[in-house]
Amino acid sequence: MEWLTNLLVPGGKFLGIEWNTWKIVGWLGNVVFFSRFFVQWYATEKRKQVVVPVAFWWLSLVGSILLLAYALFYKKDSVFIFAYAFTWIPYIRNLVIQRRHAKAHIDCPKCGFTVAPDSRFCAQCGVALDPAAK
Repeated sequence: MEWLTNLLVPGGKFLGIEWNTWKIVGWLGNVVFFSRFFVQWYATEKRKQVVVPVAFWWLSLVGSILLLAYALFYKKDSVFIFAYAFTWIPYIRNLVIQRRHAKAHIDCPKCGFTVAPDSRFCAQCGVALDPAAK
């Protein structure tokens, strides 16, 4: 995969740093992991309440896996490996919970608007929802 490094960083040095494929993987992991901050901030500002969007969990998962790969295969440092060895577990769990919650939503029989699973009335048209239909 050195061809990738040579393509992205001809000569192997940029900003005084000697680059290789694993450093690109590590920096990509940092960028992806850090970008979740902006995703969460944007979602919170847009809704004017604290929100953790699904993209946050996907960015967390991808970023932590890239950083774990960097730690395992390049750095080979036990402290760094342990720092990312288990972080993926809550990210996957949150994605599973979100998916189950999204699947549990129901469509209003009158207008087709998707409402939360515990809703008694449609937020769009106000029709009473049948709890047995859930």
